[in-house]
Amino acid sequence: MKRIFVVGLIISSTIVSAQTKLQSPSAFLGYELGDRFTPHYRVVEYFKHVADAVPSQVRVQQYGETYEHRPLIYVTIASADNFKNVEQIRQDNLKRAGMLEGTPTTKVAIVWLSYNVHGNESNSMEASMKTIYELVNRENNKTKEWLKNTVVIIDPCINPDGRDRYMNYYNQYGNSPANADPQTREHRELWPGGRSNHYMFDLNRDWAWETQIESQTRIKIYNQWMPHVHVDFHEQGFNSPYYFAPAAEPFHEVISNWQREFQTIIGKNNAKYFDEQGWLYFTKERFDLFYPSYGDTYPVYNGAIGMTYEQGGGPGGGLTVTTAEGDPLTLKDRLTHHFTTGISTIEISSMNAAKLNDEFEKFFNENINNPASPYKTYVIKAENNPDKIKKLTDWLMTHQIQFGHASAGKVSRGFDFTSQMVNNFNLTTEDIVFNIYQPKGRFITTVFEPQNKLTDSLTYDITAWNLFYGYGMKAFAVNEKIAVAKSFQPKPNALENIPAKPYAYVFKYQSLNDVELLAALMKKGIKVRSSKKTFTLNGQSFEHGTLIVTQRNNETIADFDNAVQSIAKTLNRKIYISATGFVDKGLDFGSGDVNFLKMPKVALLMGEQTSSLNDGEVWHFFEQQIHFPVNMIGTDYFKNVDLSKYNVLVVPEGNYRLFEEVQLASIEKWITDGGRLIVIAGANSSFADKKGFGLKEFADEEAKKKAEKAEKEQKDLEGPMKYADAERKELSNSISGAIYKVTMDKSHPLAFGLDDFYYSLRTNEQHYIYLEHGWNVGVLKGKQKPVMGFAGNKINKKLENTLVFGVEDKGKGQVVYLVDNPMFRCFWENGKMLFANAVFMVGQ
Repeated sequence: MKRIFVVGLIISSTIVSAQTKLQSPSAFLGYELGDRFTPHYRVVEYFKHVADAVPSQVRVQQYGETYEHRPLIYVTIASADNFKNVEQIRQDNLKRAGMLEGTPTTKVAIVWLSYNVHGNESNSMEASMKTIYELVNRENNKTKEWLKNTVVIIDPCINPDGRDRYMNYYNQYGNSPANADPQTREHRELWPGGRSNHYMFDLNRDWAWETQIESQTRIKIYNQWMPHVHVDFHEQGFNSPYYFAPAAEPFHEVISNWQREFQTIIGKNNAKYFDEQGWLYFTKERFDLFYPSYGDTYPVYNGAIGMTYEQGGGPGGGLTVTTAEGDPLTLKDRLTHHFTTGISTIEISSMNAAKLNDEFEKFFNENINNPASPYKTYVIKAENNPDKIKKLTDWLMTHQIQFGHASAGKVSRGFDFTSQMVNNFNLTTEDIVFNIYQPKGRFITTVFEPQNKLTDSLTYDITAWNLFYGYGMKAFAVNEKIAVAKSFQPKPNALENIPAKPYAYVFKYQSLNDVELLAALMKKGIKVRSSKKTFTLNGQSFEHGTLIVTQRNNETIADFDNAVQSIAKTLNRKIYISATGFVDKGLDFGSGDVNFLKMPKVALLMGEQTSSLNDGEVWHFFEQQIHFPVNMIGTDYFKNVDLSKYNVLVVPEGNYRLFEEVQLASIEKWITDGGRLIVIAGANSSFADKKGFGLKEFADEEAKKKAEKAEKEQKDLEGPMKYADAERKELSNSISGAIYKVTMDKSHPLAFGLDDFYYSLRTNEQHYIYLEHGWNVGVLKGKQKPVMGFAGNKINKKLENTLVFGVEDKGKGQVVYLVDNPMFRCFWENGKMLFANAVFMVGQ
């Protein structure tokens, strides 16, 4: 069954003036490009000016809005003839990809240039203005020729919030004239910097996961075009020469020979212009094509020639900076380099327009008719939690992945993501299937394959990301093609007859949607209880953590029953009702093990010394995912904060100098008086082996000495290290973002809603022994190696029998140790459940 995707474009509201004359960026802005940083709104105005001046070739369209309400725009540029048919060209391209029915009649290359995904890599938005001007400049005969067979799409700024944050910082602290000394304030950006978006997310790691509004809206437009070439413009440290394609190994094995080949063709064309000017550059180093959620890899896995271009500069570049060689590097230099590679890429794409179209079509024909991956179909079992099924299938739809149900049930065989073994299983007509015989086949493979083939363990990012593990889903990878015979039919919530005033409302607690319900009830002032034990009521089984809302203790809530039912309906939660507090099996609703949940008043430590990324993950979780208040407390004044106003303190990953002995003693007293401290990832080192806290790296001094002796003996055995081998030798002690199978005590409140095993995406090498006086809720038992991804042999040995998630009771309060970051990039669904339990369930 072939799915037809209906595609719609946002229409520009630009009013065209017949008198508008095209101006260069400098003429329009009133200063030369590179003399100062241009605010985002002025760049938008310039692009609109170009569209007004050349309406027969340029269209500006808004595709979204940032969290800080700045417009997100993209611009389509074509020759006058192609512009008349640009919608046909777009649709023909989707036909070529098999995403629309029909036979294409045009053969035009589509090149997409994306600028300023990192806000403090600031030159590329400036370069975008120079690029569009030269593309439509009537005196530029070269670009006129290229546009005869090429459509160019420009997104001048993927991250306007971060870009303006950096620009405002620089304008506030920059000397006049600009100071080239890299040690001065203007070159040392303050926390959190402009790299990230409003919620401090790295948008260049979010293309596939779409956790942020900028990514969600951009991916919709991207999939309406599916360009042949995509460039993601960046900056690196100001002492680095320019980087352009071809990329470094590892390349994922789904990447086609043509995609590899054309990267080199583009690189040689870029090199030609850099050689003419004597500019330094490098290729084939550092920036690989593996992790699927980058601005180069996401396009690659969707058929494009995807590339990262990196100019030296970044937040330390300012308007001018003196490099280590003693040379000046100016903003004008940097934008000129980006302009050159952008224009060069358009040129070489135009020269190969027919080949780009043919190879693009071949890429998708292979996907649809003869995909190479051994795993042809993925099966999501129907018995998975319906909220998780909905969230994952919604995600599939955003990427236009076709899925549905098989025509008939049968016994099948495949890789079982629960056991990591090949097993027989019963395929039913309610199970969800999606095969790789479709346009997005290679993208599906990169996200869901049981093991990815890593040709080089020296990588730029994480090496594992499978969403079945992230969601904790029962799923299978099958070697045979299972066709989708009918559309996906989600199971509706069965409606129950609700009496006027039931004794209690009962809600299952199994997903983040249930956490959102709990948060909404609490904000309304409704008192909620949670069962620490399993029970049976009216023949229905309820697991640990089940939420119970009784009439008792809620007498003061106006229109209580309507309030509970309205919240549940709004959040699509199934209501179970009870006419009694007397359960069929287990503990009654008045039991001491059915706890009243006190509303958390959450403080989140934020500022210098914290990881802005992890701070943002937690902040976004509260505000955008469960819609619950959070109080950001600055590290610069934390010592003066009255913690008694809060009952939960979240200490995100960070490199802390803040927690000195006096401060730790103050926090310990707050915990003993009833506070709950949640410590994430690297922050644990600030509390490990400290007075008053039970987290330890070694059981005692003797164990520490024994480990140090064993490590020294191993080094002596290996002999002196060669200088050339140093980087790779270190890999044996490192984890490149790998997935480990963690044994969970799901009876503990920290694990409510989870299973006996949790798949943890580990991004650090920390290791601590089991808590001697505490609850070892999530642990790595026995010999270790990742379920998926790369980790060195030495670090795997150190992880044997270590703590991953634990709770230490102290007086009336608790410390929750999260050695792994369960919130990493906010795409690990089960991790968010675990963090929610730390906030709402532990210690209640």
